[in-house]
Amino acid sequence: MLSRRRIGRNLACAFLGAPCYKPFMRCETIHILWDGSHIWGLMAWRGIRALGLPCRLVKAQEIARNAFHGKAPALLLAPGGNARKKARALGPAGLANIREYLAGGGSYLGFCGGAGLALTPDNGEAALALCPWPRAPYKSRIFHLISGHLRARINPGKDFPGMASLPVWWPGRFAPIPGREVAVLAECCGPDEDFWLADIPLARVPKEVLARWRKCHGLNMDYLERQPLVVGGNFGRGKYVLSYSHLETPNSRCANAWLADILEEFCGLAPAGRLVPEWNPGTDASTARNCPRGLNELGPWGLAGINRLLQLGEDLRLFFHRASWLRGWRSGLPGMACNNLRVAFGELAQMPITDEMEKFWQQAARFFLQKAEKFFDDAEGCLWDMRLERTLASEGKFGPLAPQLARIFGHPMLGGGIAEELLTTVEELIYLGLGKDNINF
Repeated sequence: MLSRRRIGRNLACAFLGAPCYKPFMRCETIHILWDGSHIWGLMAWRGIRALGLPCRLVKAQEIARNAFHGKAPALLLAPGGNARKKARALGPAGLANIREYLAGGGSYLGFCGGAGLALTPDNGEAALALCPWPRAPYKSRIFHLISGHLRARINPGKDFPGMASLPVWWPGRFAPIPGREVAVLAECCGPDEDFWLADIPLARVPKEVLARWRKCHGLNMDYLERQPLVVGGNFGRGKYVLSYSHLETPNSRCANAWLADILEEFCGLAPAGRLVPEWNPGTDASTARNCPRGLNELGPWGLAGINRLLQLGEDLRLFFHRASWLRGWRSGLPGMACNNLRVAFGELAQMPITDEMEKFWQQAARFFLQKAEKFFDDAEGCLWDMRLERTLASEGKFGPLAPQLARIFGHPMLGGGIAEELLTTVEELIYLGLGKDNINF
């Protein structure tokens, strides 16, 4: 692996062509875009704080109202999530304000969906268009469903090539266009040991089986070879780094160390740490099934409910343990919706209650609790129904269950349903609790 200083020097030279230019900044704070991020927004917030840097959450509507005016951040970080939802939340004014911030010397770091937000669509969709490349489509949806660590070459073709293990969680892809200047800071070299294709751990599949899958089904990972994974470039006086690798992934040592170097060399910050510790959103929650009487009981109650649901899913062999912060799921099941709720309730359970949270909860409580009770009851029944359907259906397809799944959990990747209604309320409580000006670490 590259040394810290070598990575930093390569990063500075790779897309600036000169020593690192420190952008204009009026505060030493990192702003993290909160909208459309869910689990990835909390993971980014947690990762930045673990590296010892001040940060605050910022909503798209704040940016649209010109949140950067008079208090430009050292860096705008756009976490993973759905790029289209982020663009819609920002609207024309928010997108324009980010572009103006970059043009004036600001810095942008995007992970996964946040990287996609910064690309230039070739279909006329709204986006930041900081990077002249568009997003590449997948020939088959199954190849989007990759997760775990990839072997990656950092700064390929430079004087100090280095190999690293970098994590991806269902990433998009860059579509390089010759003649449009973008620096490739890292490229894929193939799967690493904990790499999964949907719900299949590829490292455990025998070589002869993989060869048969390649021949009969066209399933192979050759498309990963030399695929850009992290890119960087300039926009006006500012600069961006876009990464389809989640460098903030807990306990991913190579990725965390490189993230610290990027933050130091990219926007002049000084991380105090180089590792994001393991993340467990919470297991010691209340086992009470009765609705909470106060906001202080909501987090433990919701966490207990979602943990029971996840445990049932594991018992029924629909979900499985993937990491301390993530449950894996059989393809097509609502694992992401459950993961989003788990980390949100887990964060809420650990937070002190503020006056702003109480004021919001007084208005939201009745509707939320009615929805939440119904969600947990219906979701439990739905998991049993899914288990039976998978047992009876030779091809394992959902048919009659599809409307029920959509109503309760929404789309497996795009969200929606009752689950997202609950998540929206819990995330608003988290946002109010953390406080938009809470930048301590």
